[in-house]
Amino acid sequence: MGNVTIDMSMSLDGFIAGPNGSADQPLGDGGDRLHSWLYDLASWRERHGMEGGERDRDAEVLEESFKDIGAIVMGRNMFNHAEKEWGDNPPFRVPVFVVTHEESDPNIQRGDTNFTFVTDGFQKALAQAKSAAGDKNVSVAGGANIIQQMLTAGLVDEIQVHIVPVLLGKGRRLFQYIGGQPVELERVRTVDSPCVSHLKYRVVKES
Repeated sequence: MGNVTIDMSMSLDGFIAGPNGSADQPLGDGGDRLHSWLYDLASWRERHGMEGGERDRDAEVLEESFKDIGAIVMGRNMFNHAEKEWGDNPPFRVPVFVVTHEESDPNIQRGDTNFTFVTDGFQKALAQAKSAAGDKNVSVAGGANIIQQMLTAGLVDEIQVHIVPVLLGKGRRLFQYIGGQPVELERVRTVDSPCVSHLKYRVVKES
């Protein structure tokens, strides 16, 4: 069985979205800056049905993340905010389990992406995702609330953050609410590039 992973772009001061987020601007003021390093990468463009792009170390790190994912868990807010942008051919290409309080029929899309809406909690969603992923990883895609719940429950194995050289000052912090106990991490890898620093950690768990 694979790992449960988090893989997020984050500002140097710890935000994954800027202030004043809305349905029209889910990443808030300045939040798009956190993902600008992705848009010219060949591995990102291929996932979105486009040709060309840079084939550098950033592209390799991104492609590695895609390759290892067998299923995804996300919150309903993330799904609602991004559904229109993804269109009918989302970039995931694996089963996606959406944690929600609202009953919804499964949503089957092009490109092997299908959305299953799980109404009995994030742990049930994770169990279904693990079953679907097999030997591959389950990625917890966000938003911040479900990531924090997973960390607090001790369910995350690896964290990769892509540190973008910008200070947003306000917004949504990735690790703001993770319970009262420290989460110990062991560094696995550091990759620097002119645009972003990729930091990967293993979550240290009690034996």
